Parts: sequence; structure tokens; C-alpha cells
Amino acid sequence: MTPTSSFAEFSGRLLAFIERSQAAEEAQFNSLARELFGLQFSSVAPYRLLCASRQIAPETLTDWRQIPAVPTSAFKEFEFTSLAPAERAAVFHSSGTTGHRPSRHFHSSRSLTVYEASLLPWFKRHMLAGSDVRPVILSLAPPPEQAPHSSLVHMFAAVSRAFDSHDSRFAAAAGTDNSWTLDTSASLAALRHAEQSGRPILALGTAFMFMHLLDALEQQGLSIVLPPGSRVMETGGYKGRSRELPKPELHALITALLGIPASHLVCEYGMSELSSQAYDRVAGDAPGATARVFHFPHWCRALVICPETGREVSNGETGLLRIFDLANVRSVMAIQTEDLAVRSGDGFELLGRATLAESRGCSLMTA
Repeated sequence: MTPTSSFAEFSGRLLAFIERSQAAEEAQFNSLARELFGLQFSSVAPYRLLCASRQIAPETLTDWRQIPAVPTSAFKEFEFTSLAPAERAAVFHSSGTTGHRPSRHFHSSRSLTVYEASLLPWFKRHMLAGSDVRPVILSLAPPPEQAPHSSLVHMFAAVSRAFDSHDSRFAAAAGTDNSWTLDTSASLAALRHAEQSGRPILALGTAFMFMHLLDALEQQGLSIVLPPGSRVMETGGYKGRSRELPKPELHALITALLGIPASHLVCEYGMSELSSQAYDRVAGDAPGATARVFHFPHWCRALVICPETGREVSNGETGLLRIFDLANVRSVMAIQTEDLAVRSGDGFELLGRATLAESRGCSLMTA
């Protein structure tokens, strides 16, 4: 099949779609998704083979939900990219333990532009709402030059360039085995400076890096009361790199030791295989009485799928998260994750990574 447009033409239409503030654009999302599927079907050889095995082609589609999703594990074995080697300006790897084979998501300079166009407005809407000053951004992560294959570090760097007050700091180092080590002295110095100066701080990090920071505070018998307007974005898990706490306990410690109210603690969901992110609340909004519910922007859709039937589950039921991300222009837009989630309207509650015992069918997966 010969596509009716080019990736450059599609990217232009997508950027215009991203700039719109209205989420209820189902017809245009469907049109863009089918157009992108046609481009990716023609240009990504492993994806075309996968689609052929499922007997699905662009001319047979009527709805974006029918687009075949690629399991995240397949990114470890195949190059799901339309970019020739000479066009690849960056490659993001999945995180994990030493010795594992990572997923790979290749980017060109143009696709990185789309990535940041997707990232920045959704981040601003959720993390900087109600803030009339640029915060000091503290990233509990290594600097980009030490972690060039981390999509999370690229995200933190992009956010710092766009929104920081020029006092941003990366407060960790990357080891030769890709492990991250928190610079507790630098982190505590930045937190104390914010406390004393009265300037709000925006702390970004994974759960295991926040755990290291909180452990350091507890060991030294310290607590810090960050200025009003300070906020935290927490993402990811522990991956066996620190003692683990359930999220409510971790968040309670962040409130107790950093003075961040629950209303200003936001969770983010992202993956190296994606170009868009989901957040579970807007910073400053009053915490709800129910579970945290994640939402993607209007150029991305999430379905919770029954692993037994492949169909979307009913509201309140549990399944595997499947994501359709229009910003994944030069890769594949449809990603089948290994994450368990509960469908909650047009959002989802994240439960964690699925295991073989947990994915035996919807009859056993009712939340």
C-alpha cells in the first residue's frame, strides 16, 4: 500500500491537533490514527509482518481501536522504526536491571520535536497549574550526558529548559551498569535553599529515588518545609533498587518530611516506547476520596483490555493497558503494555505490572 501522505505532512497536522485545547475530537483522532497507521504499515517492516499475521491492513480498518498493538516485549527483539540508521538522532531504552535486554525507541530530530510538543503542554497543565512564578526544578536523576538513552531524563531536561528559573539541578549520577545513585548532599542543599529563600521547588523523580531521599532525611533526623506552591512529580517504581513502600505510604512520607501537601503531589505514567504521558491529577486540586485516575492528552488514548478476549473491559473492571499515541510518529502508535489497570471512565487506575497468575481472564479480574 502506498500512503497518501508523508510523515512530515502528518506531523504538521498532528502539531495543529495538539495545540487545540479541546479533548472531544473523536472524529479527527480517528482520522489521524488511521492515516498514521497507513504510514507505519508501509514503512515499519516488522509491524507490517505483525499486521499481516493478524490479517489487518489499512484498507480494512474502520476505527482506531482495530489498529494492532505491539507488545512492549517486541521492542527488545525488533526495530519498530521507520527511520533509517542515518536519520536516528537518539534512542531511548527501557529501564531495568543490569544485563536485561532493553526496549528501543528510535527518534530523529523531527520526531523529538513532536515528542516535546506532546510533553510540554500536558506537563504544564498538570504540574504548573496555579503557579505564577517559575519554580526551581530539582531532578532526582542523572544529567542528560550521563543518561543519553533515558526518555525520563530527556523529559526532565526538556521541562527544565522550558519552565525552569535557570536554577535547575540534576542531583544523581549514572553508573557504568546504568544504575542511578542519588547525590543526597546536593539534593538536601537544594531543598534547604528553597526552604530558606521561600522560592517554590518542583521535585521530579522516580519512586526509588524519592525513597533514597527520604531515607537520607530520616537518617539525619531532618524534615524540611518547602515553600507554598512547591510540588512533586513521582513516577515509576523501585525495580529492586531500594526498599519498597506502597504509594500511599511513600506519599505520606513526602508530605511529612518535605512539607508537600497531598494536593501538590502528582503521579506520572510514561514509557520509553511512548511519546506522551499520563497524569493522575492537576497540582493544587483537592485530593479526591477515590483512587488516583490517570488521563492522557487528547492526542493519545488508553484502553483497558481483557487479555482473554482482546476486548475492552467494562467500567470498573481490570485488564491490561493498551495505548494509542499519535505522537509516536516514526515508531508505532499502538502499544500493548504489561501493566494492569482498572478502567475508570476515559481514564484508568494503575495497579502495577501483570504476572502470569494475574492475566488469566476477565472473570478473575473484576476490581
